[in-house]
Amino acid sequence: MDIKNLFQQIPGHYNTDNFFLIAGPCVVENDTMPMEIALTLKAITDKLNIPFIFKASYRKANRSSIHSFTGIGDEKALKIIAEVGRTLNIPTITDIHTAEEAGLAAQYVDILQIPAFLCRQTDLLLAAAKTGKWVNIKKGQFLSAEAMRFPVEKVRSAGNDRVMITERGTMFGYQDLVVDFRSVQTMSNNNCPLVIDVTHSVQQPNQASGVCGGHRDMIALIAKAGIAAGFDGIFMETHPDVEHALSDASNMLPLQEVENLLTQLIKIRQAVI
Repeated sequence: MDIKNLFQQIPGHYNTDNFFLIAGPCVVENDTMPMEIALTLKAITDKLNIPFIFKASYRKANRSSIHSFTGIGDEKALKIIAEVGRTLNIPTITDIHTAEEAGLAAQYVDILQIPAFLCRQTDLLLAAAKTGKWVNIKKGQFLSAEAMRFPVEKVRSAGNDRVMITERGTMFGYQDLVVDFRSVQTMSNNNCPLVIDVTHSVQQPNQASGVCGGHRDMIALIAKAGIAAGFDGIFMETHPDVEHALSDASNMLPLQEVENLLTQLIKIRQAVI
């Protein structure tokens, strides 16, 4: 299954045989930052003929420390994400955290994303499915690739076949993640688009400081391996000033490095298809 119909709203002649890109900031930090990032990403993906979905969280519900930034207000942030989608005529995606949030977020975005830690929450999955929107399920850090068939089945049980899975690494000890690239073959049995999250996969969670660390220098490696392994899409978080980003600063790709990486990924994609 592919997601070509999701990109029908995008003007131009995109190569839908290429991988697609889900990208944007970790969270809406202010009124202007999402549009600034989206404009840059759209210019790059237009140039490279890559289907593009803009990503931003309207709220960060999963933070280690009570002192960490969570958002500027749910509806305010959702309206900013929606404005990006309308202005640039691109699909948008955001996380939801409870069943009650599904209906609210569905008014503003095209895809509802289920965070990895919540991928087994039946009520959340069913609520997302019942909106009729695409549902992107992040694979739990604690789940096997085989077990991801159960969250997918929950979405489909509600009559919604618009579902995709995103691999984002598996816990390796307390403070590290590894990506098992065998998962792309295993999860392909679910007959849905498969995405590799190349920025959260290099995260180092559970730091004593209360702020996650990360191996930003490994993002390109994970991305290249993911395309070579056969993932349909790339998920990445990016920021123009990563050192001062308000969330996930250690594992986001600098915005100025995105075009070079995507150019390399296209070459790998062309070599393996």
